[in-house]
Amino acid sequence: MSISLLAQSISESPTLVMNEKARLLKEAGQPVIHLGSGEPQSKTPVDAIRMAAAQLVSADVRYTPTDGTPALKKAILRYTEENYGKVLGPENVVVSAGAKQSLAGILTCILNPQDEVIILSPYWVSYPELVKLFYAKPIIVKPEDGRFHPRMEDIKANVTSYTKAIIINSPNNPSGAVYSEDFTREIVEFCEKKGIYLITDDIYHKLVFDGARWYPATRYQKCDFDEGKLIVVNGVSKLYGMTGFRIGWTLAPKKLQEAIVRVQAQTASCAPALSQAGAVGALNGLQSSIENLRLSLQNNALVMKKELNAFNGVFLREPQGTFYCLADFSAFEKDSVKLANLLLEKVMVVTVPGVSFGAEGHLRLSTCGTVKQIMEGVARMKWALDPESPNEIFIGDRKLVRNWN
Repeated sequence: MSISLLAQSISESPTLVMNEKARLLKEAGQPVIHLGSGEPQSKTPVDAIRMAAAQLVSADVRYTPTDGTPALKKAILRYTEENYGKVLGPENVVVSAGAKQSLAGILTCILNPQDEVIILSPYWVSYPELVKLFYAKPIIVKPEDGRFHPRMEDIKANVTSYTKAIIINSPNNPSGAVYSEDFTREIVEFCEKKGIYLITDDIYHKLVFDGARWYPATRYQKCDFDEGKLIVVNGVSKLYGMTGFRIGWTLAPKKLQEAIVRVQAQTASCAPALSQAGAVGALNGLQSSIENLRLSLQNNALVMKKELNAFNGVFLREPQGTFYCLADFSAFEKDSVKLANLLLEKVMVVTVPGVSFGAEGHLRLSTCGTVKQIMEGVARMKWALDPESPNEIFIGDRKLVRNWN
């Protein structure tokens, strides 16, 4: 069978690969601990369930407008005004089947072959692959000071005449870093001056821990929104625990919105009507579940920090938000894929290799699980890697003997 060169160039999603391995082990009855999960354990808000159920019970589940139902667009516009301080119109909104499709629609409409897109490391695994889908070139920019917070001087040094866009994600997956107000203001002003698209992936924007603060890029835009090149991506997956609903949205200048709608009409028609109804319920309903999730994740992050700080040889920059941390395990193994496979094979702990996020030698660890899962997961990892740990451990009802150090 002949597969296109483009498709062959696209990497598998490492998170989905590890999720599948974990699923197979669980189905086989193995005591797997999943520290690689990219979705919260919180239940879908009851208001979302009620709205989706009402739509289903009506037996009137049809195509919707390509850019989203009027009810959902109205809810998104209110959400935008409340959280971004920006008053936009329905002509600025496109609803898609998840934020990933939102990004794909944006890139379809702004990129030409050989264009360059600056991606800040560490980055979400899909950014470079999405850019490559459109025959454009991802330019990875790593902070020269070794931190997870980007620096404008590093970005400016990588901007060329081919630079079409910059993607930022704060709070950040995989590091949990939250970008400062000074950086946010400066990058907005820089992109406006240079005429570069700035795409902000705000999917985690309310999952910020005490002591940190998220700053919307829209606050620092000086030109009219429709005349600028600022694009916002968001959705209900992370904040509301609705990953399976697959609803994301784009806020874009009117001319770009029209182009995205044309592309989406030819590729997906519209986002599912049931999911859109659920999203309306989530956005218009009680919002207390978000704060409950934030507090739970903050506590779990503190537990993860405590456990990893007691793990000699592991270095962790404390996360400021999201439900991830990015820990440096290079003292034990510099090949993060090899390390992640060893931990899964030997002690049945799922992690995600840092190389996929531009951080070789690191592992992305999720705080979505319970405190017990975090503590036991790190304990298993320590036993597998630390030569000073006891030679035996019980996992479930099985006694394991370490014979690989």
